[in-house]
Amino acid sequence: MKAIVHEGHPGFEGLDFRADFSAPEPGPGEVKVALKAAGLNHRDLFIIQKRHKPDDAPLIIGSDGAGIVTETGAGVTGVHRGDEVLIIPSLRWEKESAAPPDDFDILGYPDNGTLAEYIVVAEKQIAPKPSYLSWAEAGVLPLAALTGFRALFTRGGLKKGDTVFIPGIGSGVATYMVQMAKAVGARVVVSSRSAEKLEKAKELGADAALNNDQNWTEALEGGAVDLVIESVGVATFNRSLALLKPGGTIVAFGASSGDKISLDLRQFFYKQWNLCGTTMGSIEEFHKMLVFFNKYKIHPVVDQTFELKNAAEALQRLEQGSQFGKIALVIS
Repeated sequence: MKAIVHEGHPGFEGLDFRADFSAPEPGPGEVKVALKAAGLNHRDLFIIQKRHKPDDAPLIIGSDGAGIVTETGAGVTGVHRGDEVLIIPSLRWEKESAAPPDDFDILGYPDNGTLAEYIVVAEKQIAPKPSYLSWAEAGVLPLAALTGFRALFTRGGLKKGDTVFIPGIGSGVATYMVQMAKAVGARVVVSSRSAEKLEKAKELGADAALNNDQNWTEALEGGAVDLVIESVGVATFNRSLALLKPGGTIVAFGASSGDKISLDLRQFFYKQWNLCGTTMGSIEEFHKMLVFFNKYKIHPVVDQTFELKNAAEALQRLEQGSQFGKIALVIS
């Protein structure tokens, strides 16, 4: 089968499009899916940089995908050939909980992932594809939408009438969060250094858009938000915190600009702020997220679509940070 495989060298040097990779076969309790589309995540870039040993086994990268069930293993009862499904990337985290279990992993490392014509996963790792979504939209949904859903609702407790601040608009997770927050009637504030991305965010539904060159506190007249969702890290964390109302919550799930911050603890406890961490989400939350998407008919923002063989080019666009929304790969 055709697949995007990483081996032997760090980064893009170790990335290869192969047409001769062995297709997997389902065992008991497993299903085989012919993938129609897949999505890229920054996790894919981290993985190809992390794998640098010449003797590293070939690995199919990718955590997002959607396709059609072609075979089922012994004992599979809830899925049938021909079913259109999404791949759930959460491994061994079944029930919603405060934190994932110690053996939690994400599909695509160390196990083979979704940038291939076929994948085999456990029956519990698939969910019905929303019928209103195209294949490209479905293929980019799983990881980022689940991450945003847990950050906003499970950890952040967002509700109608709240104001949420999402710095660094443009990523897949951020665009999903704008859509989800607006769906429940929240006010959304975003930031970026790109005027083009700020304009697109307003078109998507953002109520206010802050340029990184602005004084955010002055622009919003002081601590104005109930919830901050932080994924940028050191470059924005304290600026984001300054916008938070007394008693407000900041949820962090990433640190793209660096993960070491300084924190004024006295200010933190006087303001009664809450700091929460989060990482993707459980299988149970994935199904809740799908109910949410089906209810509000949310369409993922697809930045560009590439053929599978052009995955390296697509990953370079992701690395440059020029995308708005998700990057999709079409798989025949």
